[in-house]
Amino acid sequence: MYSANNQPDSIAGILYPGYYLPENRAKRIVSLLEPKDDWDKQQVSEMILDVTAPVDIDIVSNLVKLMDIKNLSDQEIHILDKLNLWDGNNQLENIEPTIYHRWLYQLLKYGFEDELGPEMFQELLATHMFKRLIAPLSEKETSVWWDNISTKDIVETKQLAVIESFKLAVASLEADFGKNNKKWTWGKVHTLEHGHPIGRIKALRSFFNVGPFPAVGTREVINNMAFNYDETGKYPVTSGPSTRRIIDFSDIENSISILPTGQSGNPFSPHYRDQAKMFNKGHFRKMMMNKEEIIRTKKSLLIFKPKS
Repeated sequence: MYSANNQPDSIAGILYPGYYLPENRAKRIVSLLEPKDDWDKQQVSEMILDVTAPVDIDIVSNLVKLMDIKNLSDQEIHILDKLNLWDGNNQLENIEPTIYHRWLYQLLKYGFEDELGPEMFQELLATHMFKRLIAPLSEKETSVWWDNISTKDIVETKQLAVIESFKLAVASLEADFGKNNKKWTWGKVHTLEHGHPIGRIKALRSFFNVGPFPAVGTREVINNMAFNYDETGKYPVTSGPSTRRIIDFSDIENSISILPTGQSGNPFSPHYRDQAKMFNKGHFRKMMMNKEEIIRTKKSLLIFKPKS
């Protein structure tokens, strides 16, 4: 049984509408689960850390076929070749997700901002509806959104939008990181920082906040490290797993888990952030499920006494 906040199947022939996320994660979960039914703890831990985005590969394929290489520079052709070979992975050293999300943002801006205006366009980007329309829009050959309403004598096409947005994306990456595209790595733009309300004060940020760390993953993958689009082209994580936990009911006492920061909410506690690096690297720790084991292996002890 799984949920990726996706549209569920119909019940008694009725499809119930709702504010669902796209099917990307659900499709990936099903594709991994269907071939086998003999999962062990190690295999499950690898699955929940999966950062492959097959739907993003499909979107890239739909866009790339519209490109006209006669109008591209050598750098742009090289980048297009990299995207063509992308396996959908979102690791720290990959450059493909950096290029893909810059391109996608510029394409969406090209299509929607002239009708909606800058503020409404940014509001659209924060909705689940927007996330669900990306893949279908990449497949459609025609759409009213491709035409720029500010150019009265020209009717822009999807192909023009795709090419122009690609060029803008490459130019923005060159401006930010230089022309050497090997330096456009995902870990430079996709970061994870666990914020504290007091950490909003710049002088106190490093004490109360945990991170930032370069972060693997992306939005709408199993290891869902979500972020928003904006003009900066940077993708700090806005939401992600609140915990990772794997319980083998045939061996409960050797279950494993990890928290994003630590067990304590007290910044002065050694357990305030002691799991953060492990969480970010995809590691787990053994869960203590046995009283004798807890007593035998304890490194510190917190005692609560009733007020006399």
